[in-house]
Amino acid sequence: MGRWEPNARGRLAQAALTLYAEQGFEQATTAEIARRAGLTERSFFRHFADKREVLFSGVDSMREIIVRAVEEAPESAAALDAVSAALAAVAAVIQENPEAARLRDAVVSANAELRERELMKLAEFAAVTAGALRARGVPEPAASLAAETGIAVFKVARARWMSEGGKPDLPEMLRESMTDLRNVVADRLNGAPAPS
Repeated sequence: MGRWEPNARGRLAQAALTLYAEQGFEQATTAEIARRAGLTERSFFRHFADKREVLFSGVDSMREIIVRAVEEAPESAAALDAVSAALAAVAAVIQENPEAARLRDAVVSANAELRERELMKLAEFAAVTAGALRARGVPEPAASLAAETGIAVFKVARARWMSEGGKPDLPEMLRESMTDLRNVVADRLNGAPAPS
């Protein structure tokens, strides 16, 4: 088998997503994933600790993207603007491979354990974002409120993007959702009655 062929990690990830979608996450084995990718099962474990890791392997790089984007936001940017910039950077990465994002979403949505891990990932992103905001001098509770609100907006935008087949693109959907949030807040501040 071609274990030294280029992009083994990418081939394994694609094979895993395809098998998870075809058979279900629980039924797909690491041996089948490796075979589908043209590699050995041992090669699978060189790249991924387990089957779940295929779905969550990008978490470290996403954390780095979030922190960097918050750090690089203009000094004058409000906390929510810095969060919006960070989440737009994450959305741009997801947008690079919309088909893989849709497959991943379908697999995660179909499995309670994976849904729980996805929620933990998003909570971790909120904590990292809040920490990056605090490093910018945003006090608590404003840092946590902005970070948690941003993650909620991201979840809504991503769900809309998935349900609408990737049109418009995810960063645009995120910007629209952030505008919707600002409009809701502005309405409440201007005395609009709360929905009943």
